[in-house]
Amino acid sequence: MRQSKLFGKTRRDVSQDEKSINAQLLIRGGFIDKHMAGIYNYLPLGLKVFRKIENIIREEMNLIGGQEMLMSALQPKELWERTGRWLGMQDIMYQFEDGHGGEVGLATTHEEVVTELAKQQIKSYKDLPVYIYQIQNKFRNEKRAKSGLLRGREFSMKDLYSFHIDEADLKKYYDKVLQTYIRIFNRLGLDAFIVEASGGAMSKDFSHEFMIRTIAGEDVTVYCGHCAWAQNKEIAKVKAGDKCPNCGAKVIENKTVEAGNIFRLGTKYSTALGLQYATENGELKDVLMGSYGIGLGRAMGTIVEASHDKDGIIWTKATTPYHVHLLNLSKNDKTNAPADQIYEKLAKNGLEVLYDDRDISFGKKLKDADLLGICFQLIVSDKQQKLELIYRADHHKELLDLDTAIKKIKAFYD
Repeated sequence: MRQSKLFGKTRRDVSQDEKSINAQLLIRGGFIDKHMAGIYNYLPLGLKVFRKIENIIREEMNLIGGQEMLMSALQPKELWERTGRWLGMQDIMYQFEDGHGGEVGLATTHEEVVTELAKQQIKSYKDLPVYIYQIQNKFRNEKRAKSGLLRGREFSMKDLYSFHIDEADLKKYYDKVLQTYIRIFNRLGLDAFIVEASGGAMSKDFSHEFMIRTIAGEDVTVYCGHCAWAQNKEIAKVKAGDKCPNCGAKVIENKTVEAGNIFRLGTKYSTALGLQYATENGELKDVLMGSYGIGLGRAMGTIVEASHDKDGIIWTKATTPYHVHLLNLSKNDKTNAPADQIYEKLAKNGLEVLYDDRDISFGKKLKDADLLGICFQLIVSDKQQKLELIYRADHHKELLDLDTAIKKIKAFYD
């Protein structure tokens, strides 16, 4: 991609209303554009990152038997009344009368819809277990929409739902999803840890959250650095400096961002909506359910919060929008011909390249490259015959011929 043609320009600064690092850097870099409070448009650079996150999540969901579908965002009042959540969700759910005189809501979540759909497909124990998921926008009338992509009023969510005959089968799959989530966050380059939390409106049992330590976090997690025990502060019975209830070591408190959550729903929704299966003996029993969510935009924002420096974003290996940022800093190359040839060879070797061919100052090109945060910068200049390869994370520099640079870049991503 030639940067001169890229839709989405870099900016020197953003509105003072943008307090979060992720919003400031993503807007300045031309990854996203703020449409209104808590609502962002993804520009081409941002969508490339988003799709990479999406594809990793999709791959992992498919590996544990998930079948992808897509459910409606518009939901009827009657369905939510049957679970008792229509009134309970009024503060955050967009609810209105449609053109036919019926009351509808924009989906904040999909437990009601997926349970109603499952009633049409699940009749017998032979139909279980089943795992279905979607990647779709959710809508919440969020009053605290001031954290960029971490907390929005419209946001993309992967939500997986599982259906089981008994608690043992639910627990087995729940544990499998828990490990899959850790693998997803590792692939995204995020150091996530598992935290016990309240089930809230979703479940009477503990849920599990996947937290990332960052000063931008809206949660506070109490955890033990000696063992794996961790709880959200809202349910923790201990505080910083107290003994860990698991091993006796002193616990720590940190600000964290919730990158994902999983719930054992049990029969809460199947009982309310009449989702049952017939046993081998013909007895009807309520289906047990689980719910598992990851916010894609939230993951993108969390990566920026956890991986940046004073110069800009530092994308992780799996989420960098391009493999290499090619910068032409040659004063003698008025036609861009040598840089064009390098660009073509990089692309022929299977590398995704953002090529800064813009007619602007060299200083601006270098600053923009650091702001955009692509893992490698490859510089063509008059100072040396070889190319300068810069690793964005620590600005380590090497002078290499093109073939060696290509091998080094490819080896990094393999």
